[in-house]
Amino acid sequence: MQECTPAGASDGSDVGQADWPTLMLFAACLLVWAGALVLPLGGAICFALLTLALVLHSSLTHELLHGTPITNNRLATLLGVFQPGLAIPYLRFKRLHLAHHTDSRLTDPYDDPETNYLDPDVWAGLPRWRQTLCAFNNTLFGRMLVGPVLGQWSFMAQDWRAIRQGDSVVLKDWLAHLPGVLVTLWLVSLSPLSLWIYLLACYAALSVLKIRTFLEHRAHAHTCARTVVVEDCGPLAFLFLNNNFHVVHHMHPTVSWYKLPTLYRRHKQRYLTRNDGYVYRSYAQVFALFLWRRKDPVAHPLWQPSGE
Repeated sequence: MQECTPAGASDGSDVGQADWPTLMLFAACLLVWAGALVLPLGGAICFALLTLALVLHSSLTHELLHGTPITNNRLATLLGVFQPGLAIPYLRFKRLHLAHHTDSRLTDPYDDPETNYLDPDVWAGLPRWRQTLCAFNNTLFGRMLVGPVLGQWSFMAQDWRAIRQGDSVVLKDWLAHLPGVLVTLWLVSLSPLSLWIYLLACYAALSVLKIRTFLEHRAHAHTCARTVVVEDCGPLAFLFLNNNFHVVHHMHPTVSWYKLPTLYRRHKQRYLTRNDGYVYRSYAQVFALFLWRRKDPVAHPLWQPSGE
């Protein structure tokens, strides 16, 4: 697969400054999360508020690991290590996501930790039921329904293998995550909310996040053409903190989320030339196209083992 020269990062104006809009949004997100736990709003309303807050918190965590709103690594870790969504340790997410930002590795079945593509030889060796399940997972409906459990299972299985093989870094990342999990479960136990409703909200949040990640990257011979733009500025774009302008984010990973739409509009032709027109008008279009249809094959269509 062919590479292209990576684009520059953000301008220096975003580096080294406290991002107060994002910090205030972080505080508001945690207040909504806490309010859904303690206020007598009814199970359905609390479930909806928790789902929205957990999606937004995940998006804010993504901002955090890229250096906004806090550039001090220790402070960022203190803020990020508490993950009320329970599923993903902050430090583990940070290591894997920053590795994912090596654009030359995007969609690589082995070196891109966030890809859903498989080595064609691995795919061919799977039993039929697993191939059927993976193919279903490549529809948007499947990704939202079973994607969270498949992704979590694969993620934890790989980390468990690494821990058993003596990877102390992975172990430390999970150990740092456990206190936040215990505190979250303790707070839920003190609240009037059922634990099962909370856990269902955690799953629903992962399901909503799968909408964003569903087609962020595609197999393409050119590195720079693998990353999407979804020209949406609606509720989902807000929950995803404009990460739907994904090629802009990959080119400028330290630019704050609220600047991405303007940056895209200002240099739209540049971004669409770079990603070879990999663009959708909105998430409504994405749903219409892919809710019941696979977006691409599970086996990487361009994959060649290294050295070939």
